[in-house]
Amino acid sequence: MKPTDLQPSICCAYPPSRQITLPDLHLQVARWEHKTRKLSRAFGSPYRACYCLGTTVLLLNFLRSYCFTQAMSSQPKMEGLDCPGAFYVGLAILGVGIVFVFSSFLALGFIGTYLGDYFGILKEARLTTFPFSVLDNPMYWGSTANYLGLSIMNASPTGLLLTVVVGLTYTVAILYEEPFTEEIYRQKAQQLKKKK
Repeated sequence: MKPTDLQPSICCAYPPSRQITLPDLHLQVARWEHKTRKLSRAFGSPYRACYCLGTTVLLLNFLRSYCFTQAMSSQPKMEGLDCPGAFYVGLAILGVGIVFVFSSFLALGFIGTYLGDYFGILKEARLTTFPFSVLDNPMYWGSTANYLGLSIMNASPTGLLLTVVVGLTYTVAILYEEPFTEEIYRQKAQQLKKKK
């Protein structure tokens, strides 16, 4: 494949800004909620507000995944990846990603997955069981693995490029999210010590 083979439809079918703005958008809304509690007041409860934000993020994730697959299918394939061996490697990576995403969701629940801590809804303690015992932020890295696996399975250079955008975007999100999570659970531990 030559670089000139890229179709101009990628700009219309899947602007990379969708990859960048989705995690940033829900983190910005969650931080705003943490500072103001306006969503919790508007919905009458932090749980209802978190469910609303989570449902919105989930629906936008479906749209993002659809656009990702459309962008891949509208572009030429990479000859070197268009073989059974690469397909099965991609399938294995996708399988690992699915395990990390679903096990994270099961461990965190809907509220934990969709930034419940920003709404003041905390777990008893930070999770350290699987998949969190294997790597930090398994939801983000599992999602990245899903996109990588799909890109390899489809022999898509466009998918590989967008996967890099996904990984970088999640890295930035982690840089914002991780210190916040550390701090709120440190504060919670201190409050529990004071009560004893």
